[in-house]
Amino acid sequence: MKSRISILLMLLLLSCSSTQLVESWKNPDIDSYEPYKVLVVGLTSDETARLQFEEKLKQELELRGYEVVMSFDLFKTEKMNTAELDSLESQLIKSGFDTILLTKIIGVEEKITYSESYKSYNETYRKFKDEFLKHQDIYYSPNYYNAYQIYKAETSVYCICPTKDRELIWKGYINITDPQAQSIEKTVNDYVKLAILVLEEEQLIKSLPINNQESTNLIN
Repeated sequence: MKSRISILLMLLLLSCSSTQLVESWKNPDIDSYEPYKVLVVGLTSDETARLQFEEKLKQELELRGYEVVMSFDLFKTEKMNTAELDSLESQLIKSGFDTILLTKIIGVEEKITYSESYKSYNETYRKFKDEFLKHQDIYYSPNYYNAYQIYKAETSVYCICPTKDRELIWKGYINITDPQAQSIEKTVNDYVKLAILVLEEEQLIKSLPINNQESTNLIN
């Protein structure tokens, strides 16, 4: 199972994806999971990003036969206390929901890379003047460094079945590289594609039939 996940994720990353799975955890008491009605929640103050993310995730889950509702259509993002969250959960259970898929940003890391790196070990045997001439732009050129951000996101799958107490099914940590340098649509598509792929491999959602996969690839 884990080797299959590694191979598929490697193929995905080689296709110019802006996302990378860093770590994931699956409840060891669960081999497979079959949700019925899912609430997808994108916890962010950016309403445009929240809407696009929830719409894309809803689309992918509906293609796999699940009933899905976006939090964007159900409630706003004002702060809620414990009593209000308990009330919301009770309402969700009464409405037939059994699963919540929650995604949030948990941190941002600043990265700096050099515009040019050594191509081989042998190049380090240059004379001092060669080395200095090659890299003196450090002093004079602001373009010598490439600064970018990595957003650290977390996606969790919870069961809200009446007989269980918000049981955590799965949690994954995904890095998003420099989302501000690309469109929200591409960032969302890359993230959802990766999250869905991992959930399929962990047998937490159904895989998309081959015919639907082909049509989805044409759309994306």
